[in-house]
Amino acid sequence: MMLVTTISRWAGVFGACLLAATGAMLTYEVVARYFFVKPTIWAAELSQLCLIWGCLLAMAWVLNMRRHITVNAVTDLLPPAAQRLCVVLSLLAVIVFSVIVTIWGWDIFHDSFVRGRTTGSLLDLPSWVAELSVPVGFALLTVQALVELASLRHGDIASLGSSHE
Repeated sequence: MMLVTTISRWAGVFGACLLAATGAMLTYEVVARYFFVKPTIWAAELSQLCLIWGCLLAMAWVLNMRRHITVNAVTDLLPPAAQRLCVVLSLLAVIVFSVIVTIWGWDIFHDSFVRGRTTGSLLDLPSWVAELSVPVGFALLTVQALVELASLRHGDIASLGSSHE
């Protein structure tokens, strides 16, 4: 369990770095385009790639940190046992959805990898580079959700998100 959480944490940190790189690339592109009239051929596509990977890698870490957006106007009114049941049902929904997306995402990635599909842009990157982020990110989310479900036996977790009034 601790290994999964550690992997999720490092994936989240790496995802955050990719998001920072996205900002840096787009800033560079704006400066190059508008101040030097020399746009790049790589900034838009690579920043999209970093954005996709960054967001999907961070999902499991965000779940572990309880930072997903939740709507708890009704569940906060429930007794603790019912709140716990809502968390269990939510985690089960996350697990089922994540497994389905992982399987379908893997099929899409594998098909692009085997067929050698590319983006068709100036960089002409292989399509599977972006598509692989879906099964990787959702597999991490699946495993982290299983860890969170197992940890419910030991804690008094009443929500999967942070409360904001």
